[in-house]
Amino acid sequence: MSRHERTELVFLKLGGSLITDKTLEEVARPSVICRLAVEVAGALTASPGLRLVLGHGSGSFGHVVGKRYGTRHGVRDAVGWRGFAETAAAAQRLNRRVSDAFWQAGVPVWSVQPSATARCRDGELMALDDRPISEALEHGLVPLVYGDVALDEVRGGTIISTEEIFAWLAHRLKPDRIVLAGAVPGVMRADSCQADGGEVIAEITPQRLAKLGPVLGGSHGTDVTGGMLAKVQAMCALVEELPGLEVRLITGEVEGLLAQVLCNAALESGTVIRADLAR
Repeated sequence: MSRHERTELVFLKLGGSLITDKTLEEVARPSVICRLAVEVAGALTASPGLRLVLGHGSGSFGHVVGKRYGTRHGVRDAVGWRGFAETAAAAQRLNRRVSDAFWQAGVPVWSVQPSATARCRDGELMALDDRPISEALEHGLVPLVYGDVALDEVRGGTIISTEEIFAWLAHRLKPDRIVLAGAVPGVMRADSCQADGGEVIAEITPQRLAKLGPVLGGSHGTDVTGGMLAKVQAMCALVEELPGLEVRLITGEVEGLLAQVLCNAALESGTVIRADLAR
């Protein structure tokens, strides 16, 4: 790569609703995962300056088990701790499937287990070692994180989402943009009655969020980390804290779209979350 070639750091999340069937326990969508892996491989080849931090949700793996034990809300007895470990194991099983698919597509992913270093205080992520991620990027690897359990000094244990992990890493690694690929075309209006399933909100800013909150669509299937509203709130807070950062929510169901979005930051698709220009 020429020293004059522009590099870009993108955080990419593959949503749990996209890579699994969230209505059925531990049912992955292997053909979708493999297609997305091929698209990412193609984008990395087409854009040599592109660097990626890859993440994925837990979908019907970690979310279903976590809901069964109430892990997000705390771990306080032997049964709860068993559920904590079972949730982690389920998340790891899905992570292995994603990792294998990306390697098969030629993407040099390195899976980094968040729960190994994550520490929370009453559900808020307070510590996570970012050195493995930054060193992986330095050496041309694609670090792979995922929604996972974490120890919590108030709750005993909890669950951290990929968005929370991304927010923590973003403050330290300063990505140019974040792409969240899900099963829907973007952030949908829940009050829309269109036959195609709803109206996509093209742009969200922190200032508009209060008005949009009541009409945001929810999560499809089980989601113990808050669904769409929680994701949008977290990303709105992040773009306020990191000037210039944009977050784009797109569908991963349209073949080829993910690769296009990765290669072209200006491509308009789905929903963009950006800070208010006028203060």
